[in-house]
Amino acid sequence: MKHLVLSALLMLGSYQAFAETATAHFAGGCFWCMESDYQGRDGVIDVVSGFTGGTLKNPTYKGRHDGHFEAIEVTYDPAIVSYQELLDRFWVNVDPFDNKGQFCDKGFSYRSAVFPANTAEKKLAQESLAAVAARFPDQQVYTEIRDANEFWPVEEYHQDYYLKNPVRYKYYRWNCGRDQRLEAIWGERDAH
Repeated sequence: MKHLVLSALLMLGSYQAFAETATAHFAGGCFWCMESDYQGRDGVIDVVSGFTGGTLKNPTYKGRHDGHFEAIEVTYDPAIVSYQELLDRFWVNVDPFDNKGQFCDKGFSYRSAVFPANTAEKKLAQESLAAVAARFPDQQVYTEIRDANEFWPVEEYHQDYYLKNPVRYKYYRWNCGRDQRLEAIWGERDAH
């Protein structure tokens, strides 16, 4: 009987509604680029662009977002993709050696950071940061590990920007030098 119910749910496309989900927060410069780097991956249910890390309530892109990082919220199914796998994806999509921002975007809000939500995630994040530092012993890793706090979705215009405006997005990403720098640091990677 259980298999019959599961089969029916899968045929209706409703299984995901019953799947246990979790969220993870990452900052890696432009949230458009980070969103596109996670969206559509196995186990990733949704990616939302926004702000986190600061204390200002209701930050906006064109208004104030002082103290916040441009970040993404990744909703995922931990039965399919682990937090560790999301961390692994994070590192190869940031320049951990840039303390002034990421790629062509400079300023505090464009810096890279991981925002673990609990002790287990914090331990994994710290271990992954240590592994990056060990891999590049002659470089200073500036990516921060910060406790998660409230995530504020940004205005709708910025959600799924890479899908809504593919030509502008690709032009921006290329001119910003993001993929060129990532390849120089990490070599060949499955970025898209």
